[in-house]
Amino acid sequence: MKKVLIVLIAIMSVSNVYSQTAETYNNRGDSKNELQDHRGAIADYSKAIELNPNFATAYNNRGISKNKLQDYRGAIADYSKSIELNPNYFGAYNNRGNCKYDLQDYRGAIADYSKSIELNPNYANPYFLRGISKCYLEMKDSGCLDLSKAGELGHESAYEKIRKLCN
Repeated sequence: MKKVLIVLIAIMSVSNVYSQTAETYNNRGDSKNELQDHRGAIADYSKAIELNPNFATAYNNRGISKNKLQDYRGAIADYSKSIELNPNYFGAYNNRGNCKYDLQDYRGAIADYSKSIELNPNYANPYFLRGISKCYLEMKDSGCLDLSKAGELGHESAYEKIRKLCN
């Protein structure tokens, strides 16, 4: 009987080591991302997605890592999947907008920032970058209003951008 208990405990210990959850891999990816190990983070987020293909946060986080590596198209694909899984994920819209902005697809960026603002009107970043995007597309009045709103919401660089783009 004692041998059976020892074997059962050993089996349970081994199975716990190998029963990592999607959340565990996602959290480990977050840690690697903070350490600037973006490739390692991508591997962990990919494992989280493999374990739970409906994990919108893991797709968003993997997109962030891809964006850091300047894989903008790969990041956009991940953000798009995150949005497909959770259409109310305002951060994924904002992040996808950031990639489109980096690719100089200002109209696409504006659309994503607008959706992010619709979902969370108190988030300063999409107002800020939508404002800059509008100014680049010569929609200066509207862009400057967005920059002003970003400033009201506490974006640190908004008023500096207003001085550069709106005067």
